Amino acid sequence: MYAIIETGGKQYRVEEGSIIDVELLDGEAGTEISFDHVLAVKKDDKLQVGQPYVTGAKVQGKVMEHGKGKKIIVFKYKAKKNYRRKQGHRQPFTRILIEKIEA
Repeated sequence: MYAIIETGGKQYRVEEGSIIDVELLDGEAGTEISFDHVLAVKKDDKLQVGQPYVTGAKVQGKVMEHGKGKKIIVFKYKAKKNYRRKQGHRQPFTRILIEKIEA
């Protein structure tokens, strides 16, 4: 059984017991979180697709931790104009353990 959820403008395929990194969410480590924007649910070889969301479907999870991703380098320059800017960025994320899929 798996579900496709939407959070933070992105879509994730989740199963019970899986761990995903999503865009930063509110809530401390150990708190329960619920995802209501379920796009599709597959259960016993039956795929249920929502328009746009599956009614009555919910995914329960637990916040494990917050963190920052790997550093990326943002380098801007204009040729022959002596313009160079170097900046680093680390995207914050929330790591979630998927506990239950209700459909």
